[in-house]
Amino acid sequence: MIVRHLYISPDHNYFGHHGKPAGDSPTVEVQTAELVAGKGIVGDRFFDYKEDYKGQVTFFSIETYRSLCEQFAVCDKSPAAFRRNIVVENADLPSLIGQEFQVGETTFLGTGESAPCYWMDQAFHPGAEDALKGHGGLRAKVLTSGTLEIGDTSPT
Repeated sequence: MIVRHLYISPDHNYFGHHGKPAGDSPTVEVQTAELVAGKGIVGDRFFDYKEDYKGQVTFFSIETYRSLCEQFAVCDKSPAAFRRNIVVENADLPSLIGQEFQVGETTFLGTGESAPCYWMDQAFHPGAEDALKGHGGLRAKVLTSGTLEIGDTSPT
């Protein structure tokens, strides 16, 4: 697994916005992120959201992003559109549910799928929600604090 993008968003655009317009908080790409055990990514909207929260960070596959770009002929959206924190390459994210794994110096616990919601059709392209079912990414807890950088890998 190789980290290709790191994103932080200070506020929610979709979470808690059901029945209301989407928010307009930016998703900011960073080269380095500070992760705190039991809390998440410093500066992100879910940092210290609530005790033992299962979605402290989210992972997303760059291969899934590329496939959706091809499927929908989208060339004007980055992986930031999906509002996942850690975009990785060469990872079987569903296989990490219930597993501890390390990326760079940080250890995570995969807790479940980061299921797509209806906002994906607005954020990326109509039909994206259905296309992402089973491929929405991975929700995880941060088990050990550390710094994560673009290019970090999992130990082999």
